[in-house]
This record gives sequence, structure tokens and C-alpha cells, in this order.
Amino acid sequence: MKVLKFGGTSVGSVENIANVKTIINDGEKKVVVLSAMSGTTNQLVAISNHIANKEFVEAIEKVNKLHDTYVVVIDNLLSHAVLNKEVKTYVSGIFNVLVESINKPYSVQLENEIVAQGELLSTYMVTSYLNQEGVKASLLPALEFMRIDEHKDPDLNYIKAHFKSTFDKAEDAEIYITQGFICLDDKGKISNLQRGGSDFTATIIGAAIHAEEVQIWTDIDGMHNNDPRYVENTRPISNLSFDEAAELAYFGAKILHPQTVTPVRSLNIPVRLKNTMNPEAYGTLINNDHSETGVKAMAAKDGITAIKIKSGRMLQAHGFLRKVFEIFEVYETAIDMITTSEVAVSLTIDDDKNLDKILAELEKFATIEVDKNQSIICLVGHSVVNHQETYKLFQILQDVKIRMISYGGSNNNISLLVDTKNKINTLQKLNDYLFELVTL
Repeated sequence: MKVLKFGGTSVGSVENIANVKTIINDGEKKVVVLSAMSGTTNQLVAISNHIANKEFVEAIEKVNKLHDTYVVVIDNLLSHAVLNKEVKTYVSGIFNVLVESINKPYSVQLENEIVAQGELLSTYMVTSYLNQEGVKASLLPALEFMRIDEHKDPDLNYIKAHFKSTFDKAEDAEIYITQGFICLDDKGKISNLQRGGSDFTATIIGAAIHAEEVQIWTDIDGMHNNDPRYVENTRPISNLSFDEAAELAYFGAKILHPQTVTPVRSLNIPVRLKNTMNPEAYGTLINNDHSETGVKAMAAKDGITAIKIKSGRMLQAHGFLRKVFEIFEVYETAIDMITTSEVAVSLTIDDDKNLDKILAELEKFATIEVDKNQSIICLVGHSVVNHQETYKLFQILQDVKIRMISYGGSNNNISLLVDTKNKINTLQKLNDYLFELVTL
């Protein structure tokens, strides 16, 4: 059995939902994971923010406006009178929950509960639509089986056991619909897998049922070799290894949640990226194949802070690096890049919520320099550090000021740190040097 995930754009309109039906209605049983309709999660987050700021009138207005939007979608989607009424009743119940939330004190838990409603809405509506169209569909509530542990990692044993029981008690169907993104935490409270988490849901389920394949359907023809939002002349990549895809996702490729391939890579369950708007396109196949070498793609990760930590003594002095890393560990702040010299260490972080506390600790034994608004540009390919054409990327040094280079920490990744204002220019020039065969 395959697992197919469709993102918010794929279920963002009546026309797109009809397109999804065409894609999945091929006579094979499958599990289909759905995100919230495009724009819904942003609106639910905005409602939560209004509650946090005690802007109750604005919150009510947003709830009512979003409710009206769904009523219009239902009327255009469901011509069957009984189903239309059933779905409107269900949707009204969801929006009543949102209205009741406005009168509650704000908390992160309340926000999790509010944001979870988007996936509940989309899956109920699409399941009803499929049944109207003669496609036998059954709803599998994700909150009955999807759970994370105290470390916020998927509780795979729990998920496997509870998915089976949820599946076994469901009505027999061709299509089994479930929610992406949402889950329970280790205390049994509503939580989520963070933005983009529906991809993660799909591969977690894929691993739990040992799926034949997991397909991630979105609005682009697979993973591109550069970011098409910023760079001209990008092209889709036909094949990536799990290692390459994981590097690209972590370093900013928006088409995939950073942890997407983690559950399935050890089981060698392939992941295929497809375009809902162009289903005939090959897309990108991700598996264990490492046959191609050299730079395949690049991605950029923004919001990076670079910290240079200069010791008053020789860097090799016993305990210096240990003291540095212990501080970041205490404040649960991950380090992305690191370089060292004789008396200094430079590193980057993408989470600066505890930056002031970290700097205060570091300044007790070192001189600190901080550069904010940086971007990591990651170049990925199997054994890229050993490839004969890799030297071409260093031509970029004559055009752009590079703050840091990480080379050799992984055979599959070379990372450059640049000021964010230079990111687009750097991506375009690298694209020209590496993929357009500019004469050097």
C-alpha cells in the first residue's frame, strides 16, 4: 500500500480537490494524508495571536470570516444535499470550538488546539466529497494514533500499534484519509509536528505500515537544483539519495519538512515528490541510490546568527571548546556550522531566543563578535567534496564576500555563510557556475 500526502495548495480550491480525486482514484487502496486548506493555518495562527494580545473583537471577526469562506467552499464542493448539511454541521461545530477558545486564557496548548482545526476541516470535507463522487473513502483520525514522545520525536511503537487498531476498526474503503501535522504529545494533549509536518506524518505512517512508497504531492515538479523563488533557470532533479534530500531539507529546501526521510530511510521505502498540477511529470525519486556524484542542488537557510568566540589564550588550551559547547547545550541551542583558528572559533545558530544568555556566559572567558542576518547556502551531492568539478564553486569567492566555509564535515555537503542581502546574488552565481557551465 502507498501513502500519498497532499499539501495545502493541493486542497486549496474546489478545482484542486477534484484534481486530487482524479490522482488517487486509480483502483488501488492507499492512505492519503492531507494538510489544511492553503491559508487556513495562517488564519488560525492569527486568531491565536489576537487571543494572546487580548484583541477579542479582531479574533471573532477572523473566525467568522474564515467560517464564511468554508461555507462557500462546501456549497461549491458538495451538491448532495444530505452530505452538504452534514459537513456544514461538522464545520459549524469546529468554528464554535474556535469561538469558545476566544474566551479562554492564552497558552501554547490553546494555540496548538486552535491550529489543529485546519486539518480536521480539510479531511472531513474531502472524505465527504470522495464519497459523493462514488469513491469509497474512510476517515482515520490522526489523534487516535499519531503521538510524539517527551523529546518531541515520533513514538513509533505507539503509532504502529494504534494505527493498526484505528485502521482495523474503520469501514472498508478504497481511500483512507487522515490528517497531517497534528498529533498528541506524551501527556495525551494536542500538539503538532511543526510547519510542513504533514510530510513527516506521511513518512511516519509509511514506516509504520512498511509502505510500498510514500508520495509527497505539492505544487512544483519535484525538488529543484536551486530555489525557484529566487533563481532563474532552475530545473527539477530526477533522483536524490536519502542523505542528499535530508541535507537539502535541513538547510532550507521548502518542499520537504527537515525530518521527512528519517522514518523511511533505514527501511529503504522510496519517497517520491510529485506535482498535483502536473501529475504526469516524473518529479523527484528519493531512495538509497548513490550512483551520481558531484553537486546536484543547493538550498539556503535564513535567520542565521554567526558568533566568533576569541580566547585570550591558545585555542588548544584544555577545556576551551568543551566550555563553549556546554553553554550551547545548557540553552538547548543547536550549532549548524563551525570553523576554528589558532585562537578563535566561529559558529552559527538558527535559534537566537537565548542568545543574550549565551553571550553573557561566553563573555566570562572570551571576546565575542556577533553577525546577525546571515544565510547558510548549502551545496549538496554525493561525495561532493571529492568530485573533480567541485572547485568551480569557489569561483564565487571573487564575486561575493563569504563569512564562513564548512568543507569536509560531510562528504555530501559544502556550506557557505553569507550576509542575507547577498543570498540571491550568491545563489544565482553558483547556479551559473555549477549548472549553466559558464566558462571560467
